Amino acid sequence: MEDLSLYILDIAQNSISASATVIEIFVIEDEEKDKLVLTIRDNGKGMDPKTVERVTDPFYTTRTTRKVGLGLSLLDAAAKACGGSVVVDSQLGVGTEVRAEFGYRSIDRPPLGKMDDTIATLVACNPMVDFVYTHNTSRGTFKFDTRDVRQKIEDLPIEHPDIINWIGCYIREGLNVICGGGNT
Repeated sequence: MEDLSLYILDIAQNSISASATVIEIFVIEDEEKDKLVLTIRDNGKGMDPKTVERVTDPFYTTRTTRKVGLGLSLLDAAAKACGGSVVVDSQLGVGTEVRAEFGYRSIDRPPLGKMDDTIATLVACNPMVDFVYTHNTSRGTFKFDTRDVRQKIEDLPIEHPDIINWIGCYIREGLNVICGGGNT
């Protein structure tokens, strides 16, 4: 995958397939400690310990539509190429957390990508799921929560094109403030 936002999209889709109703996405850019940390947490059905052990194996998948599961294995490889790692924590009936850590300044680290488009796409395609996106940098913290948006738009559906366009713009503007002009 070209950028990290696409991995986030893939993992969030896994969460939705696992019946998650709330998906939290955290991005921490810590230049001082040379770390970029991505965390995706859901309240889906979770996985048993045996499945968690195999989840980064590219030849293991629970899907019936294909025989390989590439998302987490590719994320794991990308993190390791930057001196980082991927940790998956899951409990049946509770949910799953995927945490990926990268060397922030590593030449091998993929760019973060367009988080504004990623979050807007997730909301547009999954209007019944609540998404919480929190992004921390040395310049500050940006937070977006669909539950807050739902309260403000009242009867308008969150997947309405005008709302989705606003969500993308809102996130883009917030990231410009804390990232100094754009996504990293």
